[in-house]
Amino acid sequence: MEPLKLYFIHYPTAGHMIPLCDIATLFASRGHHATIITTPVNAQIIRKSIPSLRLHTVPFPSQELGLPDGIESLSSLIDDIRHFPKVYHAISMLQPPIEQFVEQHPPDCIVADFLFPWVHDLANKLNIPSVAFNGFSLFAICAIRAVNLESSDSFHIPSIPHPISLNATPPKELTQYLKLMLESQLKSHAIIINNFAELDGQDYIRHYEKTTGHKTWHLGPASLISCRTAQEKAERGMKSAVSMQDCVSWLDSKRVNSVVYVSFGSLCYFPDKQLYEIACGMEASGYEFIWVVPEKKGKEEESEEEKEKWLPKGFEERKKGMIIKGWAPQVVILEHPAVGAFLTHCGWNSTVEAVSAGVPMITWPVHSDQFYNEKLITQVRGIGVEVGAEEWNLSAYFQTQKLLPRDRIEMAVRTLMDVSDQALQIRRQAQNFSRIARQAVQVAGSSYNNLTALIHYVKRFRDSAEG
Repeated sequence: MEPLKLYFIHYPTAGHMIPLCDIATLFASRGHHATIITTPVNAQIIRKSIPSLRLHTVPFPSQELGLPDGIESLSSLIDDIRHFPKVYHAISMLQPPIEQFVEQHPPDCIVADFLFPWVHDLANKLNIPSVAFNGFSLFAICAIRAVNLESSDSFHIPSIPHPISLNATPPKELTQYLKLMLESQLKSHAIIINNFAELDGQDYIRHYEKTTGHKTWHLGPASLISCRTAQEKAERGMKSAVSMQDCVSWLDSKRVNSVVYVSFGSLCYFPDKQLYEIACGMEASGYEFIWVVPEKKGKEEESEEEKEKWLPKGFEERKKGMIIKGWAPQVVILEHPAVGAFLTHCGWNSTVEAVSAGVPMITWPVHSDQFYNEKLITQVRGIGVEVGAEEWNLSAYFQTQKLLPRDRIEMAVRTLMDVSDQALQIRRQAQNFSRIARQAVQVAGSSYNNLTALIHYVKRFRDSAEG
């Protein structure tokens, strides 16, 4: 049978680009023609980690908007947000050249990020199916849809299969925007989720499909694609700030489950005083760590001493851990047996990568869908503990004001890393979900079967249109 021709359109930020490119690889591995529509700088990043993918580039309007060369993603702006409005505007300007290419070379199906709602109208115009890629968990999607903005008690969400109480009130503007995007994704034929059905749970799949009449396809975890070399895993998203070999050799010298991995993703900004508390809390816990800190940009005039003022005196000399300034080979680190816990912002990519590796989590949500994911991790699935974050920022570019003290950080780390019945139970549960995740992407697993069914669905649509 004739292979399908599919276009994949990612939103220009690492957390959206990485999983959608991985999912495109899944279709290509079944013999179909998968093309990523991207921009020149992002194309270079994709080629390094997935050299086999077909790419079509459209120009990023940097010159028209006065942007420096090389900034073609929101992930390029962390700690240097001066250009945020221009990059956001530039992303909206990608619509005409993408539409022109798609209309001139129509595919059999378009898979586009749900933050590009205009794609569904384009697909309808061409009489082809569109599938929305949503980078959230289905649990978070159900929770966002159920938030009652009119209620004074928006902490509490009773109308989902596991009623939850959040640790902070969802920002109204964020919830309104996400509800609008989730409503617009219903124009698509279905949504793709970077997760496996067993982690979200059949009760959430039934709940979503019953309340929306919309189909979901769980195809993940995308990070478990088996054809990757270690180097390709290390360069998913961006070039690592430290060599994979340095990370692995440092971890090789540590005992099993003795190291805490600390990372808050590519779009998370803490002030220096909070970084100082993290450093003190980690040191007080007594456990070694790998800590990823976003590289400070736009502050070249500062001396090295000024840049490191968030570190306690003598911290680096005491060699309690490895600090990585910039992008880290996260999947490689999480898969190493020395890593026993992950202090995370609960971004969905990080969450599903930790689950895949069987690493329990210490949850510290900051913005977007992260407070919902925290409840899936800790209350619903029992694979992590909460550090107690209570400030829900409108976006990654708002600086956290409430300080989380070092003793809360130390206590959360000890809860998971010290030997106790609670810690052992959480670790067993995390390892169990890791086994299920790996089974899901194997032949006859839930995600493998979902991919097969989705391919058949698109083929039937193509054949009926041709007939």
